Amino acid sequence: MSSATLPADVSVVDVVLPHEVSAVADARRRLAGYLKRHRVADSACDDAQLVLSELLSNAIRYAPALPTGEVRATWWIDKAGIHLEVTDGCGETEPQRVTDAHPESIGGRGLAIVDVLTSDWGVRTADSRRTVYAIIPR
Repeated sequence: MSSATLPADVSVVDVVLPHEVSAVADARRRLAGYLKRHRVADSACDDAQLVLSELLSNAIRYAPALPTGEVRATWWIDKAGIHLEVTDGCGETEPQRVTDAHPESIGGRGLAIVDVLTSDWGVRTADSRRTVYAIIPR
């Protein structure tokens, strides 16, 4: 479910961030505050921050900014869990599930971590934007 189709009583946070590495720490802090206000368990809070970091880092590293020059992070909580979405300018490569990272590779494990920590994650693409979403169990 995207944030556009949620019931009115769900509190959605939509953050516009610069398309730069410093945005990751800012987004993590904001998410942590939101989750604390909603009394989310520390372990789920930690998992959500890690997943958000990975999704944002990938968006900043591998995709262009949105036409406005930024990247967006959106989150909310409902009965399914903690929902995270990161929207970028849709790069040439598509995020994919990692089934077998080479033991000597420097990268390539982030989405494998996302796969383990989430109940679901995937990609929605439309026009010149891509949204990677994830749901973390509470």
